Amino acid sequence: MLKIVLLMGIVLQSYFLNAQTFSNKVIVGAEQMDSYISSLKNKKVALLVNQTSMVKDRHLVDTLLASKINIVKIFAPEHGFRGTADAGEKIKSGIDTKTGIPISSMYGANKKPSAVSMKGIDVVVFDIQDVGVRFYTYISSLQYMMEACAQAKIPLVILDRPNPNGFYVDGPIMEAKNKSFVGMQPIPIVHGMTVGEYAQMLNGEKWLTGKMTCKLKVIPCLHYDHNTLYNLPIPPSPNLKSATAVFLYPSLCLFEGTCVSVGRGTETPFEVWGAPMFKDNGFSFIPKSTEGAKRPLYENQVCHGANLRLPPYDVLKIIRKKLHLTFVKNAYSLMPDKTKFFNDFFEKLTGNVWVRYHIMQNKSDEDMRASWEPGLTKFKKVRKKYLLYPDFE
Repeated sequence: MLKIVLLMGIVLQSYFLNAQTFSNKVIVGAEQMDSYISSLKNKKVALLVNQTSMVKDRHLVDTLLASKINIVKIFAPEHGFRGTADAGEKIKSGIDTKTGIPISSMYGANKKPSAVSMKGIDVVVFDIQDVGVRFYTYISSLQYMMEACAQAKIPLVILDRPNPNGFYVDGPIMEAKNKSFVGMQPIPIVHGMTVGEYAQMLNGEKWLTGKMTCKLKVIPCLHYDHNTLYNLPIPPSPNLKSATAVFLYPSLCLFEGTCVSVGRGTETPFEVWGAPMFKDNGFSFIPKSTEGAKRPLYENQVCHGANLRLPPYDVLKIIRKKLHLTFVKNAYSLMPDKTKFFNDFFEKLTGNVWVRYHIMQNKSDEDMRASWEPGLTKFKKVRKKYLLYPDFE
C-alpha cells in the first residue's frame, strides 16, 4: 500500500501548482493595526483567540495591551487559549497567569457565551487561524460568538487569516439531521472560505439562531487570494503540525468516525493511518501519550497501515483539488470484521448517510461524487456572494 501511495505522488500530474509557491507576502488582518485599533480605544474589549493569534512574533493579547487597549476577557475555543488541549477535551475557565485576564471557555459545559459572560463588554475581537474544513470547530465557536454578540448588541471584529485549504470546494453538504458542533450549517466538508467570508455568509444567509444578524467588521488579509498557497506559521491545533497534515486533514479526519488511528500520539498525526488488526505490510507506528493526545487510540499498540509523510507538493498532487475517500475505502477493505469499522460519529463528519453506504458497497469514486454534486453546485453559487478575495475559478 505504501508503494502505491508513493507512486501516486510521483505519477499524478500537478493540478494547479503552475509556478505557484507558498506565499510569504500575505499580511493577515491582525497585522493591520491601523485598520482596527481606533475602534478599540476606550472600549472594554473581549478576545476570542488562541495560540495562532499572533501579530508577527507577538501574541495579539500582548500587542493590544502594549497599545493601551483595555482587554477585559479572553474567550478560549477547542484546545484552549494556549492550544495544548486534546481534541474534544473539556476546557476550564480561569485566569491567564501572564496577564491576569479572565479566561472564559467556549469548549466546556457551555459552548455558547452566556448573557452574563457578555456583560461589561463593548466589542469582541475574533482572531483564530482556521483550516477551512466544516468539522474543524473554530467556525462553530465563531457562530456561537456571533449569536452571543447579536443578542447582546455587541459588535464583532474579525481579523481575517488565509484559508490553507481555500483553493478548492468539495464534499457532501451537511444534512440538518446530522447537525452538531462539528457541523452546524449546510456547507460541504471543504468550504473554500476564510473565517471572514464565512461570517458574512452566516449573516447573509440568516443562519444564526432566530435569523439574527451580528454587527460585523472584517479586516481582510492583504496579498491573498484563493489560489494562494499559505503555510501556517503556527500549528492551528496540537495534531496539525505540518502543511502535509493540513492538506490531508479534510480526507483523513473521516477516520475519526471509524476504528482507524490517524497517528494521534505520534510525531506525524494526520500523515499516517492504521490499526492493530490490519496485516503487517511493512509500515507501522505506535501511538504514545503526548501533549495534545493524552489518551490516543491504540495507545502503545503497533498499528499497521499507510505512510503519507510526503512533501507538501507531493500531497497536493495526490489531492488534485478533491476530497479523497480512497484512504477510508482502502482501510475498510483491510478490516477483518467490517461490522466494527464505522462508529456513529462518521455521519457527523460526512454530513450524510450515503458516504458510509457507498464505501460499504464499494461504489466508485464517480458514484460517490455524483451523490453530493447537486448540493455542491448550489453551495458554490451561494459562496460567491460572500467572497472577499479573488476566487480560484
